[in-house]
Amino acid sequence: MTAMAPHVSLVLNWILFLALFPITFFWLRRAWRIIFKRDFSEVALKRGEPPPNPARFAPYCAAINLVGGVVLVWTIFGVLTASFAFETWTSLAGITIWSKLMLDFALSRHAHPLKLGRKRADAQPERSGK
Repeated sequence: MTAMAPHVSLVLNWILFLALFPITFFWLRRAWRIIFKRDFSEVALKRGEPPPNPARFAPYCAAINLVGGVVLVWTIFGVLTASFAFETWTSLAGITIWSKLMLDFALSRHAHPLKLGRKRADAQPERSGK
């Protein structure tokens, strides 16, 4: 008898499924921190910097993380109970992950508007030359 060798697609599907657990945990933890602990330190970050008024964008960030986390919990539950077909749970997981990433990106760019025009002279750091 020949042993069944794992195929690349099977391994990648297992990686996707197992990755849903930590992704869900971090998204729901972030929503918990924003909603209940009022911690806005991770709201709409751009290059690691929060926006000038993170409380303004906190409800949107909390909603994005909460909805994404709940959909992934539902997806995990559907896989474990064999309620979802393969195509269903992989498409749910993929669409949720990509949508959350794009919405977070859009929110961070909206929270940090572009500053057009010339830089003011008093805003530039002074150089210690002579």
